[in-house]
Amino acid sequence: MRPRDFALMVLICLIWASNNVMSKLIVGTLHVPPLFFTAVRFAIVALVTLPWLLPMPRPRWRILLIGLFMGGGSFGLMFVALKWVSPSEAAIVVQASVPITALLSIVMLGERIRWRRGLGITLTLIGVVLVMYQPGFRVSAGMGYLVASAVLASFGAVMMKQMDAIAPLQFQAWVGLVGLCAVAPASLLTEPGALGSAVAVGWPIVACALYAALVTSVFAHTAYYLLIGRYEANLVAPLTLMTPLMTIALGVSITGDVIDSKMMIGSAIALTGVLIIARRSRSAPLVQAQEHT
Repeated sequence: MRPRDFALMVLICLIWASNNVMSKLIVGTLHVPPLFFTAVRFAIVALVTLPWLLPMPRPRWRILLIGLFMGGGSFGLMFVALKWVSPSEAAIVVQASVPITALLSIVMLGERIRWRRGLGITLTLIGVVLVMYQPGFRVSAGMGYLVASAVLASFGAVMMKQMDAIAPLQFQAWVGLVGLCAVAPASLLTEPGALGSAVAVGWPIVACALYAALVTSVFAHTAYYLLIGRYEANLVAPLTLMTPLMTIALGVSITGDVIDSKMMIGSAIALTGVLIIARRSRSAPLVQAQEHT
């Protein structure tokens, strides 16, 4: 990989990581309703990418489901989860989407997985479970939402493999539009007074929404797909592991994340598993780019 492209990949991962921490500050510290913030983000993405919306990818029902799973469902649940979990925990637990996608590919696409990739799946799931573990084998609500987010993103990623190639900005347009249509009504029903809470926060929510939509979604995701088109997926995809590592570093320094021995061991095991899976993948794991919010 050329140094300029590697530097771009580092920047992409730093943007994803900073967005993870920023999202925690928005919903956890400033107490902005998470679904409302998600809806604002999707509204900006949909508006900016509107020129790329048509023609609608076919089959139409599939792009709608992909937008629902990878947009409204996955993103909405992740932002809700950030009310309770730290950015560092979220960065590791959402890695479960990678082995889940591989397992769904067996069921839905008939793909075969050899022993090395199977080892990666096993290690990732063990590491994620260790990070999630609490005494008494309890799973917190936040962790449950994260796992549900990963599952929905995985379903969307597998369905993407069943479609013809979609331009990155067209994909963002449909994720934004469908996500907005799904999350906005949910916010109205479950988050009374959300607009007032956001207005009380003031300019920070405007700045964060613009950063999440324009820098993270439109720029970083599009740049990632351009690099995937320029290089083999098994070269680019492992580099995305910089994102959880950067998220942990930023989480410790900015939001005061506590990294205990359980978190360190679980993270090491999970990221090792993801690395094995990524190195054995022939195509780009779309779910990785989406799950780095």
